[in-house]
This record gives sequence, structure tokens and C-alpha cells, in this order.
Amino acid sequence: MANAKTPRRTGYHHGNLRDTLIDAAIQLVEEGGPDNVSVREAAKRAGVSPGAPFRHFQSKTALLTAVAEQAMNRLTEAVANALSAVDSADPIVAFEAIGQGYLEWAIANPTHFQIISSRTLIDFDASDSLRGQNEAIRRKMIDLLTQAQHQGQLAANADFDHLVLAARAFVYGLARMVVDGHFPEWHPSEPPSLAVRKALHLFISRMTNLSEARSQKPLPPLGSGPTG
Repeated sequence: MANAKTPRRTGYHHGNLRDTLIDAAIQLVEEGGPDNVSVREAAKRAGVSPGAPFRHFQSKTALLTAVAEQAMNRLTEAVANALSAVDSADPIVAFEAIGQGYLEWAIANPTHFQIISSRTLIDFDASDSLRGQNEAIRRKMIDLLTQAQHQGQLAANADFDHLVLAARAFVYGLARMVVDGHFPEWHPSEPPSLAVRKALHLFISRMTNLSEARSQKPLPPLGSGPTG
């Protein structure tokens, strides 16, 4: 009598259901956006029963938070690689490398970028991994700016918190433009990967050049712009 063949499950092997569900969630986002994701649909993709995933993920938010944690791991690795590739003796060069690592990660992992970028999709505050790694990058940026100040590359009273905020917003905006497909209309002359590198370098150079000149000049109060 011929032996019956056991049906082949798609991607799931004993012991790695959690990772398989994360991969399934990424596929679902790529196919139809975050609204396309559900724990039950991820289970279907993994080839397991509808109730099996709930041992790992109680909700869609928990599943997407796990995707975001995977994204943060990759981002941390990309930043570390970028830092290791530059001259660590120059803190401004290292500061720029963090931004470059972020951009390279976002361009290479657009789905991860979209998930981790939206705080409405994930529970950022509940994840020690997300909060810890995010804070580690922020602290590294502050440390590099402190070194740059000690070396005379930034004004003595430079506002580090706002410099970090401006740099974070700048690279996030560039990444968002690439992932959302805005470059053909705003900068069609170069590939996005090259354009963002040049734009970041320009931003960092202007940041250091203007730091001292602008540090003594107070901002105008809100609503005091030109009228008429």
C-alpha cells in the first residue's frame, strides 16, 4: 500500500512559528498595506490553525509591534555598520553616518520603515526593545554632538536637543519621500539613494556652519511672520 504524503506547510517548522508569523505579516503589508493584516490571516499564511498564533500575539497590534522590533534590530545594525565605516575621530562625520545608516536601512526595508514609523499601528511604549534601541541611537547622537562642541565644531551654547530633532526630522522626511515615491517629481536627475546622501551631507554641513551664527539670535514669537 502506498504511503500517504503529509501536506507541506508553507514556511512553518516546529519552533519558529513566531518568526513565520512576522514574515507573513510583512508579506500581507506588502500586498495590501497594514489594513490587510490580521492574526488569523497570518496564521493562514503560516499554515497553522487560526488559534495557534494567539500564544505569541494576542492582537494585530502585538503582531505589528513584533515586526517593528525586527525593523529596529535591522536599523540598529545598519547604524552600527555605518559608524564602523567612517573615521570615528571626527564626531560630525560619525553623526552624519548615523543618518546615512538610517536612510540606507529605510530604502532597503520600506515595509519595516512604514510599520515602525506609524505609532498608530504598534505599541511603541510597551516594547522595551523599541524604546531601548531608539534611546540608544538618540544618546549616541547627543554624545557625538557633545564631542563636536568640545572640538570647536559647534557653538558653545548649541541646543543639542533641537539639533537632534532637526536631524531626525530631516532623514525621516527624506526616507518618507523615497518610500512614498516622491523623488521623480522633486529630484528626477539622480537616483534617490544618491540624492539623499548628497542632501544629508548638505544639511550636516549647513548645520555646523550655521550653529554659531544662529545660536545668539532668538527665534521670533509664533505668529509674528510677515502679514499683509
